[in-house]
Amino acid sequence: MSATRAYLDFNASAPLVEKAREAMLDALSMPGNPSSVHTEGREARRVLEQARKHVSRLVGGRGEDVVFTSGATEAAAMLLTPHWTMGRAPLRFSKLYVSAADHPCVLKGGRFSHNQINIIPVQSNGLIDLDALKALLAEHDQNAGLPLVAVHAVNNETGVIQPIDEIGCLAKAHGATTIFDTVQAAGRIPLDISAGYADYFILSSHKIGGPKGAGAVVGNANLMMPRALIDGGGQEKGHRAGTENLAALAGFGAAATEALENLDRVDLIARMRGRFESAVLQHVPDAVIHGREVHRVANTSFFSIPGMKAETAQIAFDLGGVALSAGSACSSGRVGPSHVLEAMGLGDEASALRVSIGHTTSEEDLALFESVLSKLATRRKSSAQAA
Repeated sequence: MSATRAYLDFNASAPLVEKAREAMLDALSMPGNPSSVHTEGREARRVLEQARKHVSRLVGGRGEDVVFTSGATEAAAMLLTPHWTMGRAPLRFSKLYVSAADHPCVLKGGRFSHNQINIIPVQSNGLIDLDALKALLAEHDQNAGLPLVAVHAVNNETGVIQPIDEIGCLAKAHGATTIFDTVQAAGRIPLDISAGYADYFILSSHKIGGPKGAGAVVGNANLMMPRALIDGGGQEKGHRAGTENLAALAGFGAAATEALENLDRVDLIARMRGRFESAVLQHVPDAVIHGREVHRVANTSFFSIPGMKAETAQIAFDLGGVALSAGSACSSGRVGPSHVLEAMGLGDEASALRVSIGHTTSEEDLALFESVLSKLATRRKSSAQAA
């Protein structure tokens, strides 16, 4: 970024990486439809399948088990349904179990009715309450249908990393199928769907430096699949109809390759966040950094300034040249109390600021953040003294 603006909102949308831009431009020059059998169509199909393979490698999967979608929200809507098939045989899930701190696209339950959704509480540190999940699954009536567990691997606001292997093993011990929203985890922590604790991952292109408008469902196998959300011409092996967005998916695949290559550089981002959080506590000693006592992804910090509304601080930062957020960006531009903090027991009026960085974040970006924070802290102190 330039010296006049600092973009610190990678969890909302990461800047497009150059390899993704190049892959998109190449794909845009291709006239063929990936479903066509002529030379141009086969070339488009080759690019599509290459992207599928690259996306699968990011999470230890296989290309043939990837279904492309328009984004993570569509992927969640596709998976969160009571109606599935095992081969050609129908399969029914009677209850969906989701975390109270999940992203809204999972928390709202997709195609499940309200009375079929059970909420798993989280602890004050943001971790899912495993004992509560165990108790809920123990009470599940298997005669009514199967249990489906869908939770986030990394929280999009706090950055807290969930023990997905433990969650998955616990769920499977009770006969549940497991879905993990790995949107904020992919490219930030190692993921391996072949390890056996997960049945499906949800991915989003623009969170890892790919273009907006592309996502994926990655399965551990493709025998069991949900009823299609979009029917039509049979694309994506019948799981998601409609001509694939070749340019966006080519960019997604290129971004996935770069994200996998960058996994061993997360320590640099962690050190940058450490310096940033030290600056926060230096200028605002009573600031609260949420989830700090447990494992978080290296790029995310979610903090509250007591006595100051997050939206007020967000506006001040934006006017000072710093782009950050006050929680999830997926609420049609609304800023308000965080349901994640409420789930953590911090009250229904709790709010916080989220700084999320990436490999292109510079020292100048963080210096600009600290400069604006210093001015904000000075004004806060003056207001407190005047009162």
